[in-house]
Amino acid sequence: MEDIIKQAEVLREQTISDRRWLHEHAEVAFKEYETSDWIYEQLKKMPELEVSRPCETGVYAVLRTGRPGKTIAVRAETDALPMPEETGLPYASRNPGVMHSCGHDGHTAALLNAIRILLKHRDELNGELRFIFQHAEELPPGGAVDMIRAGCMDGVDEVFGYHFTSTMQTGTFGICPGVMTSATDRFVVTVKGKGGHSSMPEACVDPVVIGAQIILAYQTIVSRRMNPRETAVLSVCSAEAASAYNIIPHEMRLEGSIRTFSEEVRESFKRQLEEIARGIARANGGDIEFEFHYGYGSVVNDIAMTKMGEELIRRTFGDDAIVYLQPLMPGDDYSYYAQLCPSFYCEIGAGNKEKGITAPHHNPKYLMDEDVLPLAVEYVATLVLARAAAGKESVC
Repeated sequence: MEDIIKQAEVLREQTISDRRWLHEHAEVAFKEYETSDWIYEQLKKMPELEVSRPCETGVYAVLRTGRPGKTIAVRAETDALPMPEETGLPYASRNPGVMHSCGHDGHTAALLNAIRILLKHRDELNGELRFIFQHAEELPPGGAVDMIRAGCMDGVDEVFGYHFTSTMQTGTFGICPGVMTSATDRFVVTVKGKGGHSSMPEACVDPVVIGAQIILAYQTIVSRRMNPRETAVLSVCSAEAASAYNIIPHEMRLEGSIRTFSEEVRESFKRQLEEIARGIARANGGDIEFEFHYGYGSVVNDIAMTKMGEELIRRTFGDDAIVYLQPLMPGDDYSYYAQLCPSFYCEIGAGNKEKGITAPHHNPKYLMDEDVLPLAVEYVATLVLARAAAGKESVC
């Protein structure tokens, strides 16, 4: 694999340049028009790739080796977030209010340059390789559903994903067998009361008071209603009512999220959220409308694939590169790919305390240690080459 290390280093400046172009031209979910055009043009320059646009802003490339073997897919995301950038970088986003603050620009640049290396090793590859440049990871229902419906995962035997993280030092890889990320669901409670003048509350049914009681009661779901061996997060993130200081409104709208790791807990939360809110509202003379919107399911790593990934990382980057993770609260629509065939998804460290690169994701001051880029290129190229040369039989 020394050849791949050298090639990844040769492509360092290319990968950094690609990442910076993507960062500068950040676009939000489902509107990655310039981004997807640019990715498509980069891939079209590469020999022997079949490149297509299966969705409006999704891009898909296939390498058919002509030899029997597994069909292997790798996913990278392309969308940015609707937030202002405060990094002061010379290549900061040109699009006001849009920023790559979750590392997707790096994910895409790494996959592009890993493909460049894999094409140089085409004679060593078997089967079929599929490269999915997926739009809209950040906004449910997510772009993964579109790419799957378009056939990008038909017949795939193994799928791989990765995510940079500023919470780990560059040069490390986070692995977690089994459930790795939470399910990401949203709820909305509309409290129905009876509005009126603030000086005559006895003539009203105050939805603000009801809403406040609901918010407080929701905190007991995790602390008093759930098995302490389970893990979950419930956050009420929005509470909206009338804006006038002297009007008791007719309604109050609460919105929030839950993060869970098991389907049993997920369904229990859905039931309890509605029961608690409706009970409190009716006890106070009001009522509610309740909505529950399923988001992404948990990313679940195949146990055998995770062991394979760990061994490959150890051989390639050394024992110290391995970080064992507990399941993570952030979600990812990569979960849809992992439901279709054996999967391995890992976190790749992109933080650097010495360089002051510690800001969390989804933060206007988020930075990426660009030293992660050649490491990610090396990782993806080494992984795909190892799996595509490992055998000729399907594992699904």
